[in-house]
Amino acid sequence: MEKENVVSLEERIPKLKQQRRRKANRRLIFLLVLFFALIVIVAYIQSPLSRVKAITVKGNEFYSSQEIIQKTGISKSTNIWTVKKSEIAANLEHLPEIKTADVKMNWLNSIEIKITEHKKLAYLKKDSFYYPVLENGAILENRKTGRVPINAPILIGFKEGTALKEMLKEMGKLPKVVLNSVSEIHYEPSKTDLFHITLFMNDGFEVSASIKSFSGKMAHYPSIISQLDPSKKGIIDLEVGSYFKAYAPAAKGEDPVEKDKSTK
Repeated sequence: MEKENVVSLEERIPKLKQQRRRKANRRLIFLLVLFFALIVIVAYIQSPLSRVKAITVKGNEFYSSQEIIQKTGISKSTNIWTVKKSEIAANLEHLPEIKTADVKMNWLNSIEIKITEHKKLAYLKKDSFYYPVLENGAILENRKTGRVPINAPILIGFKEGTALKEMLKEMGKLPKVVLNSVSEIHYEPSKTDLFHITLFMNDGFEVSASIKSFSGKMAHYPSIISQLDPSKKGIIDLEVGSYFKAYAPAAKGEDPVEKDKSTK
């Protein structure tokens, strides 16, 4: 029985050689594939195929697409694998107009930049210029204009400080339809209310209010004017409660006489 279980060395050697040859072949094939893959990768990185072919910018209004691209430092000679997406996004978000920036790669050589800008809530009038004011409180000194803007309310009498910050905070809470109906907001502090403001509306009405309760009361403006005669203009007082007083009739050729805002 023992002799039957014994395998001669001569029989085992060919099998061992065959197994070693197979392992060596597999190792060789693996190394060759790895070698050629590295050659392809290096060739791709060095070729024009790895350079940025197209850059798309979306959501930008304050800056042109070309300005955004210039600020990223990316050009068509940039290797796409050297683009640091998070670093570029952070640099763009340092700009006062930009709220968020998202940078991503599309396919092998295209980049898409999606911009979300801070809302422009108003224009601040200083001297004879108008400065855009954003929801984050930033006043864009480099974007001043001498033309009277018509696409946002004009803030008059405000200076950088608490009153302006509170005003912007309250404006940000307003429905868009109400905010768009405001033409001018005049800051007119009084002894009884340091946050008193007077609004001139696009529909011809005047509103007396306080910054502290501005958004809550002005949200009802559409409902208030729906109950008024549109041919009779006057002052809507929202400081304490809510009531309307028409302008006093004017003599022919004169402007209507407004009521004394200090009286109720």
